[in-house]
Amino acid sequence: MSSEQKSSKLWGGRFGEATAASVEAFSASIDYDSRLYRYDIAGSRAHATMLAANGLLSRDELKAIIDGLTQIEQEIDRGQFEFRQDLEDIHMNIEKALADRIGPAGAKLHSARSRNDQIALDLKLYLRDQCDSLVQLLDGVRRGFTQLARAYLGDLMPGYTHMQRAQPVLISHHLLAYFEMFSRDRERLLDCRKRINICPLGAAALAGTGLPIDREQVAELLGFDGVTANSMDTSGDRDFAIEFVSCCAQVQLHLSRLAEELVLWAGSEFGFVTIADRFCTGSSIMPQKKNPDIAELVRGKSGRVVGSLVTLMTLMKGLPLTYNRDLQEDKEPVFDAVDTVSASLAIVAELLDNLQFNTDRMRSATQRGFMTATDLADYLVLKDVPFREAHGIVGRIVGYCIERGCELGELKLAEMRKFSPAIAKDVYEVLSVDGSVESRISIGGTSLQRVEEALHAAENQMGIAR
Repeated sequence: MSSEQKSSKLWGGRFGEATAASVEAFSASIDYDSRLYRYDIAGSRAHATMLAANGLLSRDELKAIIDGLTQIEQEIDRGQFEFRQDLEDIHMNIEKALADRIGPAGAKLHSARSRNDQIALDLKLYLRDQCDSLVQLLDGVRRGFTQLARAYLGDLMPGYTHMQRAQPVLISHHLLAYFEMFSRDRERLLDCRKRINICPLGAAALAGTGLPIDREQVAELLGFDGVTANSMDTSGDRDFAIEFVSCCAQVQLHLSRLAEELVLWAGSEFGFVTIADRFCTGSSIMPQKKNPDIAELVRGKSGRVVGSLVTLMTLMKGLPLTYNRDLQEDKEPVFDAVDTVSASLAIVAELLDNLQFNTDRMRSATQRGFMTATDLADYLVLKDVPFREAHGIVGRIVGYCIERGCELGELKLAEMRKFSPAIAKDVYEVLSVDGSVESRISIGGTSLQRVEEALHAAENQMGIAR
């Protein structure tokens, strides 16, 4: 067999023939993992610096490597670098380009590392940055909710359970519920970042290395909090990616819940919100339509992110230790989750800035549906009526109202006293929606005092001065 027919891969010494073109096309990942180039180069700089510090590279070789990596990074930045599919991935593309430019010194760079721990490093560096980016995007959404809550403080709306009108609440109370959701998402990402921020480099293929290296030095150079403890676990670990995408899925689920409410509220059946025209679209056939497409798309994209999580978990569920080529399939779902959640958070922050609540319509909706029925039951409890008995009394009063087509507050005192002699003329104070809201003084409740306290705490978190 001629030398031209033998493998020309950097790893090809053991092989007697070239890789089939179909195999190269099927197995290459450079089309998507090229986005990791900055992290791959940053890891190589730190690795080379450590190799030089431990006598595995000369000072001149280190300089040549650093200069060569910088040149390659600049070319990629400018779009002038040619990625080659036959070199499979981002690691091989950069390593081959470096060796071609600086000669033998470039071939020394891969000493004491494997593509197994190298890709784990690249992915961790990437996800560490994405955690920080998503936290900033979440802050934009959280700020939007605090600003809306401040703008509509004191305005009423129906609160719902089972999508049925339940009890009156402040609009701001409802908005701050989302602030809490996205605050938990923020905390999850920051907590996930702690587990991401442990350096895998030095695990090599699976067993570590016999060369004199300093893993802690690399970790310090790259801003990690420490190094992984077991080289076999490190080589095949993608827990950090699964956890990150799980955080993304939770964010997107919360966005989807918000989007669902906006879709409902923007419809004429509710008429609670008006979304700015520039955030809606029309119909190709029905001229009157104003469709909340952005909210619908955000809701729909939750399927993509949940799908990415399921992909990763399914990918990992049957893999033996340590590295398996299956792990190449981890990056596309990770990248798609990042792109989808980032875009969704950014557009939702804009949408919140262009949202108007129809407060008269929302207050009007609190006047129907017996929304102060629980207040009437609580009123009877304060009159020493056991709650279960009070519940039954109020249920019968509601049935009486339904038969007559009226609301609780429209009944005469004598009519209500037929159901319980404990009811007195002061009952009408608790049957108003404003009185109902103001009575909810428990911590986390919807009274104006409690909502103002919660809003002030939220604004303090966001650094918004009042």
